[in-house]
Amino acid sequence: MDVAAYTKLLPDITARNKPFWDGCAAGELRLQQCSDCGHVRFPDAPVCPQCLSASASWQAMSGNGTIWSWCTMHQKYFAAFADEVPYRLVYVRLAEGPLVISVLADAPEDVELDQPVRAVFRTGAAGRAVLQFSTETAH
Repeated sequence: MDVAAYTKLLPDITARNKPFWDGCAAGELRLQQCSDCGHVRFPDAPVCPQCLSASASWQAMSGNGTIWSWCTMHQKYFAAFADEVPYRLVYVRLAEGPLVISVLADAPEDVELDQPVRAVFRTGAAGRAVLQFSTETAH
């Protein structure tokens, strides 16, 4: 499919977030980790929110987490998502600590708080891999 025809919202890839997107393309969840205190953060930031250090590196994470909260979207707020409603947004607490908002790739009937999930990467129409989560074979 022509990338120009892709109508879903995707953030720009910048020098600062490129390691995250490179990780997604490689099927790996990569987040910033403070080189001084070890705090893992998401989203990326120029300084650590724990110790204010500007020193960080991008590290591969386990991709494991638990559902902290969720909602099922029944309304199409953007025309590009009309064929996907209903879909589940999940707020996931990663094993490494940060909270991440994404979509549940599978559609189980029941979702529970603290339900284990794992990161999966789906390639979209623009050829860009995006982070989602799955309840299948989590942990």
